[in-house]
Amino acid sequence: MGFLKEWDQQYRANAQMSIWPWSDLVSYVMRYAAPKAAPFKVLELGCGAGANIPFFRHLGVDYYAIEGSEFIVGKLRESFSEYESRIVIGDFTVDIPFEGPFDLVVDRASLTHSTESGIRNALKMVRVRMKPGAKYIGIDWFSTEHSDSTKGSAPGEENTRVNLTEGQFSGLGGVHFSDRQHLLDLFSGFRMEIMEHKVVRKVIPSDTHVFASWNFVAVKGEGAQER
Repeated sequence: MGFLKEWDQQYRANAQMSIWPWSDLVSYVMRYAAPKAAPFKVLELGCGAGANIPFFRHLGVDYYAIEGSEFIVGKLRESFSEYESRIVIGDFTVDIPFEGPFDLVVDRASLTHSTESGIRNALKMVRVRMKPGAKYIGIDWFSTEHSDSTKGSAPGEENTRVNLTEGQFSGLGGVHFSDRQHLLDLFSGFRMEIMEHKVVRKVIPSDTHVFASWNFVAVKGEGAQER
């Protein structure tokens, strides 16, 4: 992923410690990929401080996760000892140490914190570990309409930004932004089932900052991709 060090530092500083399940992720899973029969295997890319683990534990699924921070993985293994061997330290743009096959892969603003080449490599590895018809749910993949999409500097890729020194991405190493066409291109080989664009503007007190991101469901399978 290339930005593991920055995230590990954040967690060691007690920052980015979200512990409540992300509402958009819960909504998308229950609406579009709720497990209907056991066994049901779920892989989470970048589980962070474990916000979504209680949700998946409640569903009774076979949960696996890969996370880049050694510090936070140690904490998660203490808190969720039943998943001790299923929460691993690693860079999911380089290697995914689980064979699968998975029924569902989820990612809340994780893979978007990478380079385009890293994203493409991760999706290639993920796809071969998914069952036919399995779903990939992405939540808050940052949009090119986000105010920070032109801040910092570009490391040789048009939509990847690094060295952001202010705003929500400060100190996080880097982030990749996508427009509609680019996101569909990244997920070529999948069928995009649902794709929503979320734009938030503060009205009171008003400012010029725009938060913009994509939520989507991509299905492993054959067929032409809508573009």
